Amino acid sequence: MAGYDYSQCGAYFVTICVYNRKRLLGNIMGEKIELNEIGVMVKHAWECLPQHYPYVSIGEFVVMPNHFHGILLIADDLGGSETILGGSRTAPTRKSVGRLVGMFKTVTSKRFNEMRYSSGEKIWQRNFYEHIIRDDDDYMRILWYIQANPSNWRNDKLWTI
Repeated sequence: MAGYDYSQCGAYFVTICVYNRKRLLGNIMGEKIELNEIGVMVKHAWECLPQHYPYVSIGEFVVMPNHFHGILLIADDLGGSETILGGSRTAPTRKSVGRLVGMFKTVTSKRFNEMRYSSGEKIWQRNFYEHIIRDDDDYMRILWYIQANPSNWRNDKLWTI
């Protein structure tokens, strides 16, 4: 949304697609996702975001064969202790949703290439989809969508044959 500060506290729904929508992260078996080694790495990287950014917590998420859905929660409290830079105390600054997703994509791309003994191979499409979660009803609708995503795989617009 133009002019919106995506670093302010709030809840955000993000969708990130695999490059060319290839099924790199696992398979759907029945109505459940079975992650492969790359999918497990992606899941772990997402779960680690709060360790690196104490003002971030993660809500419901799902790693699908060719995309990822997740809820990012950004808190008012920046967390952590103040650091001393050049003799003055400064608190850490909050990164925007775009910067957080960018860091996630960078980390997972690097690990992806290490796992494949390659360099420069793409795992993610450029950009991502985001939605500002406005209220509890919106949150519950998105929560249900994420939870139901594996069972709705065949009907998902991100599914490709």
